[in-house]
Amino acid sequence: MKSRNSLIVYAIIAASSLLNVSTYAQKPRARDIGIPFEGMPGPFNAITDVKGVEVGYSTIISGSGKNIRGKGPVRTGVTAILPRGRNNSPVFANWYSLNGNGEMTGTTWVTESGFLETPIMITNTNSVGVVRDAVLKWFVQTGWYHDDFWYTYPVVAETYDGFLNDIYGFHVKESNAFEALNTAKSGPLQEGNVGGGTGMMCLGFKGGTGTSSRVFTIGKQKYTLGVLVQSNFGARKNLTIAGVPVGRELKDTLKAKFMASPDFKYQEGQGSIIVVVATDAPLLPHQLKRIAERVALGVGIVGGRGENSSGDIFLAFSTANPAAFKREGNAQVEMLSNDQINPLYEATVEAVQEAVLNAMVAADTMEGINGNTSYALPHDAVMRLLKKYGAVK
Repeated sequence: MKSRNSLIVYAIIAASSLLNVSTYAQKPRARDIGIPFEGMPGPFNAITDVKGVEVGYSTIISGSGKNIRGKGPVRTGVTAILPRGRNNSPVFANWYSLNGNGEMTGTTWVTESGFLETPIMITNTNSVGVVRDAVLKWFVQTGWYHDDFWYTYPVVAETYDGFLNDIYGFHVKESNAFEALNTAKSGPLQEGNVGGGTGMMCLGFKGGTGTSSRVFTIGKQKYTLGVLVQSNFGARKNLTIAGVPVGRELKDTLKAKFMASPDFKYQEGQGSIIVVVATDAPLLPHQLKRIAERVALGVGIVGGRGENSSGDIFLAFSTANPAAFKREGNAQVEMLSNDQINPLYEATVEAVQEAVLNAMVAADTMEGINGNTSYALPHDAVMRLLKKYGAVK
């Protein structure tokens, strides 16, 4: 379901070369430009490689020039992740905060109950409330719950896009949350300047939405793990790609411009990252907590340091055990032993690294409020550095 406003936004995106933003064609990815990675991805190299997982976006881009609160420029959006698509079938889940200068609603009940009962929504910092309320209305409109008496706690996470977006204009509306939910699908996903990641920056360059997956075998059984990131964190000096100190080498290249006022100062390291991990491996909530904790290793390898002003919040869920959630009677569940789950740790670390870099490779240079500009990662320069350091031939 697309609102009239959303259709206008799409027309603006298609017509405007000034904004230099992504269209809905899939952008180049990190592997496409030659960046090497460990591990085997799934067919889409996305969180949607985990059967049943669906992702949808609402992207809001309009205006240019001086910021007029309430009018824009606007560079924001909403991302929706549905663990079992349109089926209301709770999944085992848990979460972890590397640094808590951020928000992910509903997590106290995820920890307490061991289940994720709702879609996961990701947006900007000031839009958590409207998106949360919209999800509740979507439940009513779609009949998500099949009885008259129910309660739920939507999971809504955020990162801050106020350097490029008129964040105090409150441009994310109920219709945008509905659009993200109603357009969710499986298959390949757009990355970069889309959905909740539209106005985000990462490690000194333009960031946004990214995804990746890994396929691995435990015993004789093949499993899949996928991640989706909203990447808006880190200082350029720490950007590391395939072990190469790319950020230090490019420290004076394409530095972000902030034109708001002479006193305006952007400190690198401000920002956040939200990571959602999905797997079809049979894990219980205490094991999923351990998976969520390993996300921090992947973030650290590419350059995240969990800075004081960063909200680094991660959630992991398993689509196995579809009959585990019961109101009455006993549930029979399957789980991997703790001694078997090291491959999931490796898959998590590998996929998080690649998802962050996919977000950066796909993102286009974006000019936002007051001419503030975040520049895209320069692909050719990155590959020259990887060759210089012997990371690629």
